[in-house]
Amino acid sequence: MLRKLLIGFGLFEIAKPQPVIDACERIGLENPEEANLRPWALHGARIEGAAFVWLLARRESGSTIVSTLLGLAGVILVVLPRPIIELSQWLVYENVDDLELKPWIKPAARLLGVLYLIVVSLSVFGGDAAEGTERARN
Repeated sequence: MLRKLLIGFGLFEIAKPQPVIDACERIGLENPEEANLRPWALHGARIEGAAFVWLLARRESGSTIVSTLLGLAGVILVVLPRPIIELSQWLVYENVDDLELKPWIKPAARLLGVLYLIVVSLSVFGGDAAEGTERARN
């Protein structure tokens, strides 16, 4: 179930990245109306969504470059979120110096890291396979 939900989120992020970015801005910025996205920001959101879908929809498990990078980003976000927050702001916004972060940006970034780790975990260990086995026993 969680796998399907995350695939749905990934598909939505591919198709409509702007609402996802808008929600993240409302969560993380005091002044989201002043945010000026770089031209490639929407493409970056689509890539994130595509990574979710690709990792979760494929049938074989195992380590890949995508799962390794997403897992590494997840660990860094959980343990030391500040560098990733700064890097992502620089990559996404043209006017980083004008933006004011909300006080809960670090916990929100850590939650994003946990989400990345969940996606990688479901990709590597296969979440729905275990659910299917349990249903077959009943």
